[in-house]
Amino acid sequence: MTGEPPPLARAALARAAQHRTDEQWLRQAWPVARVLLVDANTGGQALVRDAAGAGEHAELVLVDPAQAPETGLDARIFVGVDVDGTPLFAVDAPLPDLPGTRRVTVRDVGHLLGDRDAGLLTTAAALVGWHARHRYAPATGLPTRSVDGGWSRVDSGGVRIWPRTDPAVIALVQDGRAGPQGRCLLANHHTRRGDDHGRLYSCLAGYVEPGESAEAAVAREVAEEVGVQLSGLAYLGSQSWPFPGTLMLGYFAYVDADQPIEVDPEEIVRARWFTRAEVAALLAGQRVDSGDGFAVRLAPPASIAAFLIRRWMADDRPNLGP
Repeated sequence: MTGEPPPLARAALARAAQHRTDEQWLRQAWPVARVLLVDANTGGQALVRDAAGAGEHAELVLVDPAQAPETGLDARIFVGVDVDGTPLFAVDAPLPDLPGTRRVTVRDVGHLLGDRDAGLLTTAAALVGWHARHRYAPATGLPTRSVDGGWSRVDSGGVRIWPRTDPAVIALVQDGRAGPQGRCLLANHHTRRGDDHGRLYSCLAGYVEPGESAEAAVAREVAEEVGVQLSGLAYLGSQSWPFPGTLMLGYFAYVDADQPIEVDPEEIVRARWFTRAEVAALLAGQRVDSGDGFAVRLAPPASIAAFLIRRWMADDRPNLGP
């Protein structure tokens, strides 16, 4: 399938990995760098400024090294270089109060950022969170320190650990029909059950288990969570999701909609079919009832779930086959 990539799959940042182990280069790069401050204690928040047309575009706030907290080499994360060759670093630090800025996470503004900023914030948030969770080596229990420009940690015995990315699958289950009456199956998960203002309905997702392919994981998760069997599967794309460190693999999952829905009560509050007409109403800001008295809310625009829903709305064709 063709079309726009998922919102956090845009890659306009040169990572320049060859410099990570060169301490002399990293020291010389710091004084001329731009620095992104990310606060691990607030879920990876950073500062942005809204560009012209507020709410439609945002830009990361990068500071000069002199404005960043005083740090040693082991507290600086070398993220890459900008198109003009400027080194880019991230530092875990409380965010300052700067006029005209607001505090956000990738979840809040990933879809509003330009290509470079989307990749920069996603990478920085994932690495800052990983460092905060790995102060000690899991195998030895010894304290660790950051090395290789923030891309590795090592303990006093030389045991090294690296950032981990866990693969997860997410699928928009659909009946394969064209037109406004074509339907997709969305679920309200216990972790997003919502409040009196509405409940979030999203795609079905889960981690790939050991010894399992991504495609097998989709079939298993759909069967476990809503009790239906797949008749076809199509891969659409992937994106990083730094909560805490996941690679989301996005699929369309085709099913026979006559199958009864049997939700897993441990994970799912409610699941139901939505027509394209209903989803169009939701995207237009209109109220759609979930069927139990609550208003439906869709996944945030920066998520791959929102990407899958938008692609399904645009791909108004019948199922082309398994």
